[in-house]
Amino acid sequence: MTRAILIEKTEEGQTAGLADVTFAPVAEGEVAVDVAWSTLNYKDALALTGAAPVVRSFPMVPGVDFSGIVRESRHPELKPGDRVVLNGWGVGETHWGGLAERAQLRGDWLVPLPGGVSLRQAMAIGTAGYTAMLCVMALEAHGLTPARGEIVVTGAMGGVGSVAVALLAARGYDVAAVTGRPAEADYLRALGATTIIDRAELTGKARPLGKERWAGAIDAVGGAVLANVLSMIRYRGVVAACGLAGGMELPTSVAPFILRGVTLAGIDSVMCPRTERIEAWNRLARDLDMAKLETMVSEVALEDVVATAPEFLEGRVRGRIVVPIAPGLA
Repeated sequence: MTRAILIEKTEEGQTAGLADVTFAPVAEGEVAVDVAWSTLNYKDALALTGAAPVVRSFPMVPGVDFSGIVRESRHPELKPGDRVVLNGWGVGETHWGGLAERAQLRGDWLVPLPGGVSLRQAMAIGTAGYTAMLCVMALEAHGLTPARGEIVVTGAMGGVGSVAVALLAARGYDVAAVTGRPAEADYLRALGATTIIDRAELTGKARPLGKERWAGAIDAVGGAVLANVLSMIRYRGVVAACGLAGGMELPTSVAPFILRGVTLAGIDSVMCPRTERIEAWNRLARDLDMAKLETMVSEVALEDVVATAPEFLEGRVRGRIVVPIAPGLA
């Protein structure tokens, strides 16, 4: 029996809480992992609260990522004792996830954890930090360098935004951080932001084209905020978009794309190919200031996960939330 958060569907709706679950024997190509750390992400909060139809089959163990030690492997590239990290692949949505003492899944979904990154640090980074690195890699792939000018990061108080600010600053970019909580400006400046922008400046109706302000952007919000950002990107700038907390709609025009040559690069961290995942994690191990990472992190016990989830939807979460499952694992 394995202790886990379990989401179940009833005639009255869905319920979520601690439960004991069991796993089938490890099949060919699968790996069983002793989970050391997991996290609580925005998508997990949607699943746990039922605020959006994230969970596609019931019962479901949520948790879109985890780090841990391989216990049993029927995969040719992984062996017992290996340190691994998991992000995405529908885990926590269609396949049991990481908010449990054990996970069992396809070995192809796991990434060997780079040396120098602890299991706890892996989840302090988590899907949010891994997504932020994919965004930085997309900006670089389109030729964006610090010499091109300032980069704006929306949703800067969240996990993706916080790590993105730190990564960009470490790479020498000037960073403008957008937040709905200006009182947290000191936190963002400590991560490396040079400019703080009140989110209210970017929530009104977007013009087809506004004043050119930024060379590029990492957007974790979507909706009107993304539309306003696109209207103010400089000629041949690049926007990496990875979030939709502000809505699925994009109320803009083609003007930024055909008159200024702006590129909108969509970032999918869930089904991202394994080679790119490995590159992103190796870059994180090399480029991310782990001391700054620690300033973003708070811990929530497994038994408190369900009660904490609504804070995401209320906009009260700063940085990253890690969940210790078996923190003593090396």
